[in-house]
Amino acid sequence: MIKNVCVYAASSDAVATEYIEAAESLGSLLAERGYGLVYGAGNLGLMGVLAKAVHEGGGHVIGVIPDRLRDLELAYEAADELIVTESMSERKAIMASRADAFVAMPGGFGTLEEILEVLVLKQLWYHQKPIAFLNTNSIYSRLIGFFESLMAQQFIKDSHRTLYEVCETPAEAVMYIESYKPSVPHQKWF
Repeated sequence: MIKNVCVYAASSDAVATEYIEAAESLGSLLAERGYGLVYGAGNLGLMGVLAKAVHEGGGHVIGVIPDRLRDLELAYEAADELIVTESMSERKAIMASRADAFVAMPGGFGTLEEILEVLVLKQLWYHQKPIAFLNTNSIYSRLIGFFESLMAQQFIKDSHRTLYEVCETPAEAVMYIESYKPSVPHQKWF
């Protein structure tokens, strides 16, 4: 059963309006559907927009932030639960353990690193939670194309396409999470 959704997202305020609107929409949908938000506790960029939208919809926000970033006053202090860690590794582990599903909104290196880690953990059978890429404005199309190239060259098994879903809208991402059924054991990754 899905209780909390972990969302990885940009901390930049310099992004186009369509990304901000997607963050607002996803936050509203999560709150409306009764899901808690687990995220990196940022008060800026898509992270801040997302958390505020969840709160505006009456939802629960769990933020996890390393002490260095909190010291820079980058934390969303209004989070219902604000967990401060000593390292990024600890942050990621807590976020993954508190989540029942994962969504990658558009973001930079941190977002990519976080979503790829949970994707690898799923590949290695550490979890069977749904993973969605929110492909707003086709932001992830080239990355997914790269995955396809890796599959074509047999670095990744074709069967591993089922480890994630590419969604064009926040509503599609939420529908995917709600309809997700863990797959039968997949083939080994090597």
